[in-house]
This record gives sequence, structure tokens and C-alpha cells, in this order.
Amino acid sequence: MRGTAATALADGRRSWGQIAAMVAAMMLPLALIAPALWNGYPLLQYDTGGYIARWYEGYLVPSRSTVFGYYLHLGETTRFWLNVKIQALATLWILLCTLRVFGLARPLQLVVVCLALSLVTALPFLTSLLLTDIFAGLAVLSFFLIVAHGEAFSRTERCALIVFTAFSAGTHNATLGVLFGLSLCAWIVRPMLRERISLAGAVRGSVSVIAGALMLLAANFMMSGKVAWTPGGYGILFGRILQDGIVTRYLDDHCATEKLKLCPYRHSLPDTGDKFLWGGGAFNDLGRFDGLGEEMKHIVLGSLRDYPLQNLVSVATSAARQIAMVATGEGVHNDLMHTHRIIERYLPYQADLMHASRQHRGELHVERWNAIHVPVAWLSMLLLAAWLAHALWRRHRDDLTILAGTVTLALLGNAVICGGLSGPHDRYGSRIVWTASFVLLLIVLRRFENAPGRR
Repeated sequence: MRGTAATALADGRRSWGQIAAMVAAMMLPLALIAPALWNGYPLLQYDTGGYIARWYEGYLVPSRSTVFGYYLHLGETTRFWLNVKIQALATLWILLCTLRVFGLARPLQLVVVCLALSLVTALPFLTSLLLTDIFAGLAVLSFFLIVAHGEAFSRTERCALIVFTAFSAGTHNATLGVLFGLSLCAWIVRPMLRERISLAGAVRGSVSVIAGALMLLAANFMMSGKVAWTPGGYGILFGRILQDGIVTRYLDDHCATEKLKLCPYRHSLPDTGDKFLWGGGAFNDLGRFDGLGEEMKHIVLGSLRDYPLQNLVSVATSAARQIAMVATGEGVHNDLMHTHRIIERYLPYQADLMHASRQHRGELHVERWNAIHVPVAWLSMLLLAAWLAHALWRRHRDDLTILAGTVTLALLGNAVICGGLSGPHDRYGSRIVWTASFVLLLIVLRRFENAPGRR
């Protein structure tokens, strides 16, 4: 009798615990958008306005994906809360799918993972922000799922994951570049990992990348009436070689023989690419991208031809700096003149709500969270690298090693593409480094699940 009563009591406690975990799991989307809820309006960044304006201005501008512009337009009538909710639910979905393929998809485990990521990483700020950044890390995880675990999902789920990965690729050239690199790596390692990466999986990964590129071209055609890539690539690269001194060297070496618009400015150019492209001065005087686009392309290509070693060292140095730059909240403050003007001009019914937000009043201090986020990010990358090195040394080829390798390659690829080509920024690191923390949580949960007392 006593044994039966004790067993019933234990079962009852377990049942109530499961119910509590399920209720907590249903509340997770709110945790993922807590910064936006506290702010009273989705978070804005100084690039947000350029994406919002795409629908209204109807032409292509450098580094502003029309795919993401159309996506934001879908949520305008909801004051962009629809976009924030989609981002939170997409995050929850991808995290749950990843937990599921590792056998860790119980409500309590989902709650632990989401709350940990919400408390010690940039994730809730990314889901609360009207910017492409949240899709960078999610795309890496969804790419892993369709390549390494596509067979674990139904046909509908696989299609959804492929479409999501393609959409994420179309929102930003850097995300597309990282996914392209991962797809290439999948084909390279497949002969050694046939039991983990099937032919169908590698094909699915490539299809998602190609679909993302086609989605971007289609969106650009719908907007501009011509098949064209998002402009500004050479301009962004020009900004990076400018701050590394390569532009000044090229002008000093060639102004005597070439008629270049920048020659009169060569000794007064800004010291960073951001100041040159977005700070006025010579760039504005000479017609911005329209007036200087061809000359910037000429100088970029000419410098690659004349100074290949300096360019290579510059890319490597910038990529190394990018790895360490992971602070949350770059550009998320109240001095957002361009974004504010775009909202006031095209969405005046939202202006009062935007002005009333805590961010606009200067009360949102994202940088304070970096006392936690930055050390956690650095430690996560170091521990992930150490764990992966040990796994490879022991010749482990399990799914967790594949995921750790995928995230590590994505971090390195992101550093080269964003830091090496565009110039290192904290924003580029913070938007993807949380995936390293997620993999470490999976490692801990898997170890706990396989502990002798749990069997």
C-alpha cells in the first residue's frame, strides 16, 4: 500500500511538472521578444529605414535586400508586431526542430534552452529587432537540419525548412555567402561522411541556396523591372580597403596617370569606411554610389591586381578582428535620424508610437547587457572550438560533431565575409555567435541525458 501510494504521488508530481513545463514552453515567444515588449515598439537600427523604404521608393539601393523590404511591408499595418512575432516563432521552431533531432525536444528542455539563450545571449534583442540579423544564425541551423537530418522530417516540414533557409539567404548577401560556403563544404566532406550527409541532403542544401539567390533576383525584378543583384558590393569592399590604407596607396600610385574623381581628396579621406560612405564629405560631393560606383569598382579591382599580398593580409586581419567583435546592440540607440524620417514620411500613423518608445526616449541601453553577452560569447566560441577539436581528434562523427563543425565553419565564414570584405563590426558577430552557445547547451543536455542515472 505504501509503495503504491508513493508511486502514485511521484507520478502526480511528475504529471504536474510536465504540465508546468508545457505552460512555460507556451510562454517562450514572449521571452524571445521581451525587449520589444518593454520598449513598447519593435527595436529599430540605423539600417531599418532603408529596408522599410524599399516598398515605397521602388528602386534598388546598395546593401538593402528587397526580400527583407517586402517582408517588413507585410507587417506594417500591425505596427511591425507581426514581423516580431514571426521572428520569435521562427526562432522557437528552429530551436525545437534541432532539439528534436537530438532527442531533446521535451518541454522542460526547450524551456531551459530558450531561457538560457534569452538571459545570456543577444537572441531576444535579435528577435525584437526589425533587421535581417536574426535570420543569419537561424539559417545556419536550418541548413544543418535539411542537409544532415532531412529524413527526420515529413515532406511538408522539409519543404518549409528549405523555403525558410532560402528566405533567410535572400535577406542579406552575407547570409547567402555563409550558406553557399556551408553548401560547398557539405559536398567536400560528403565522401568521408556518407553515413551522415546523404546525396539528397547535400542537394537540399544547394537547392536552398540557389532558391535564395533566385528569390532575391525575383524580388529585385518585381521592384525595379530588371533582373539585377542588390547593388553596392564594390562600394562596401571599397570602404574596407579605404580604412586599411589601400585606397590611398592606389591613388598615390595612379593619380599621375589616371583621371580619377577621388584624386583631389586622396589626402583628406576619412579613416573608416563608415565615415566615407555614410558621413557625407567627398562621397556625397561626387554623387554617392551613382557618381562613384564605377570608380570604386575600378579601384577595388586595380588594388587586387597591384597589391594582392596587402589585400590578403588585410582580409585576414579584419576577419580575425571580426571573430572577437560580438557586442550586442550596435546601431540600436535613439539617434536614428534616417530611420525615424522614413517612418515619419511613409508611416505617419506609427510616428507617435515610435516617438513614445523607450528606445526613442534614450532609455534603452542595450550595451549594458554586454557585461554578460560578450564574455559568454567569447567563452562559447572557445569551448566550442576545444570540444570540436577533441571530437575530431577522437574521430567522432556523430550528429553533434557535425553540428559543432557547421556552426564553427559558419562563424569563420561570417568573419571572412563580413569582417574581411565589409569591415569588422560588432553587429556582424553578435547576430550569429549565439549559435555557439546553443550548441554548448545541446552538448550539456546530451551529456546529462546519457548519464548513467538517467538510463
